[in-house]
Amino acid sequence: MAANNNSDLLREMKRVAVDIDRQFDTLLQIPDDARGDLYKAMRHAAIGGGKRLRPLLVMATAGLFNVDESCAIRAATGVEALHVYSLIHDDLPCMDDDDLRRGKPTTHVAFDEATAVLAGDALHALAFGLLADERTHHDPFVRAEMTACLAKAAGPAGMAGGQMMDLVAENSTFDLPTVTRLQQLKTGALITACVEIGAILGRVSKEGRTSLRGYAHDLGLAFQIADDILDVEGDEEKAGKALHKDAKAGKETFLSLMGLERAKDQAKMLVDQAKSHLNGYGSEADMLRAIAEYTITRDR
Repeated sequence: MAANNNSDLLREMKRVAVDIDRQFDTLLQIPDDARGDLYKAMRHAAIGGGKRLRPLLVMATAGLFNVDESCAIRAATGVEALHVYSLIHDDLPCMDDDDLRRGKPTTHVAFDEATAVLAGDALHALAFGLLADERTHHDPFVRAEMTACLAKAAGPAGMAGGQMMDLVAENSTFDLPTVTRLQQLKTGALITACVEIGAILGRVSKEGRTSLRGYAHDLGLAFQIADDILDVEGDEEKAGKALHKDAKAGKETFLSLMGLERAKDQAKMLVDQAKSHLNGYGSEADMLRAIAEYTITRDR
């Protein structure tokens, strides 16, 4: 990736992160009543930290079609709310049992398990509330399609299904196609939804989104392979979370099934393939191209 593209990407990541934090800060004002700890837990999980890759994908895709940025940032915040909900629940003792997320204690550690469950539930509800709000888009058909898209990505044909497969993986031996399917659901479904939602905001038809879906599909797999590599080669302080957990749990990963060098080659091939899906676009898609490169050059 060219240096100027990298600097543009980092600058845009920071800008989107600030905007997302500002949105959550406004949406999650702590009430002066018995719900206070719930809002504090939501803020703990949602504000600060994280790459904000998913909202950035919404913003970058919406930008292809000149979507009003105030609309795009609300949809992007909805997507990030759903992502944060999934992290809270994935970190619970009954799931992955993690103590550290984004460089700070996980929500159930900072508060308690019951509050963490409710914080996740409330962020889940917030996500769909934002997409369904007329302030996000004046057209009810656009709002309905975005909501349906996110619902599919969150359910048994998406993140929840992938997480179930991940739980089963602890006591099973998965082959490469099964691990690929697991990651397409657990990680890839929401990444694809981010790109689709950006295009839906731009009123792009389903047929017109084919190349963007191809981009998102390959990006999601490259992202997860890079995650598996970072789990072995990464720095826990930079990652902000515990590493080497899959190996300790005996789970098969892209790395364990393919080997390090082949996995790196596969990730690079997927990034090149993702970018090739954008050949129909000009410089307006440079941010999406830079995001694809970033997935395999990041250190966290």
